[in-house]
Amino acid sequence: MSERAIPQVDPRTPVLPARVPSIPIVASGRLQDTFARPLRDLRISVTDRCNFRCSYCMPKEVFGKDYPYLPHASLLSFEEITRLARLFVAHGVHKIRLTGGEPLLRKNIEVLVEQLSQLRTVEGEPVELALTTNGSVLARKAQALRDAGLRRVTVSLDGLDDAVFRRMNDVDFPVAQVLDGIAAARAAGLDPIKVNMVVQRGTNEQEILPMARHFRGSGIVLRFIEYMDVGATNGWRMDQVLPSAEVVKLLQQHFPLRPLDPTAPGETAERWAYEDGAGEIGVISSVTRAFCSSCNRARLSTEGRLYLCLFAEQGYDLRALLRGGASDDDIASAIGLIWQGRTDRYSQLRGQQAPDTGGGRRRVEMSYIGG
Repeated sequence: MSERAIPQVDPRTPVLPARVPSIPIVASGRLQDTFARPLRDLRISVTDRCNFRCSYCMPKEVFGKDYPYLPHASLLSFEEITRLARLFVAHGVHKIRLTGGEPLLRKNIEVLVEQLSQLRTVEGEPVELALTTNGSVLARKAQALRDAGLRRVTVSLDGLDDAVFRRMNDVDFPVAQVLDGIAAARAAGLDPIKVNMVVQRGTNEQEILPMARHFRGSGIVLRFIEYMDVGATNGWRMDQVLPSAEVVKLLQQHFPLRPLDPTAPGETAERWAYEDGAGEIGVISSVTRAFCSSCNRARLSTEGRLYLCLFAEQGYDLRALLRGGASDDDIASAIGLIWQGRTDRYSQLRGQQAPDTGGGRRRVEMSYIGG
């Protein structure tokens, strides 16, 4: 195999202005894009920083000690985030997920959680509020997050073997502390907990069965994610992708499984239940089985850029409207115009052409807008 080459690039893509249309687009909760996909899910990155250096997300060769992170003044304030989130909810968003970087590194994140927990959907129901974390400080934060109104948490964990995990996070962080964080989240009532494992062939596929055995019967949903070609810094190669079909086949040899229906429209994970009732697992096949046709997610970066796809090559500057004195109606119209023009379906098109390893296209980095 060829050596891993990592281009030295800025993870932030070019930004376009968020234009306010001459004819207002009123938020009715029924916004759709060019493929009739509704806007239902908003991922909000609250920081571009992380204390891990996982090679598939924030490789140390790029994100070293001298990496120029965004200055605090560039970040959206909690009030700005909440204002934008309220407008997205008016357009039909039902679920908000806080991401990073590592979101728990954002100081006083529970204050933002409390603000967002007050939002109501167009049907008058509380917005589903979740957070994805590497679990490193979850043990200290879990109860405060639950008290502030967080409903669910997803923890990234790529193996149980301590040597494998320390090597993958590349900062020598022990797996035991992540497991302590998961236990604290359960004790705080952040249920159901999901655990995401990125599977990279040649790196941690030997951890699939130990992970399944550990979480089987626990009430925690373990999900296996195909290693993705996000951004341009992770040196992605197709031969490092372990297709989800192979993961399911391996698990079936040890634990009989049966397929489950999706829990909601646009769900990314294919769900499987243990035949003996010991819970379920999920697989996210973003490389081998694209789910673009039902994708209903928008992504907001930590300094207010709107992205329409995890693999986007450009974002739209909503912060300029926020700080330029635009009204809520104008910002809502701008969001509506952007979503109505959405044509993104990268994963679907990827399957119809030669794989792109990122060197020729400047896609946004996953560490910048969250997974």
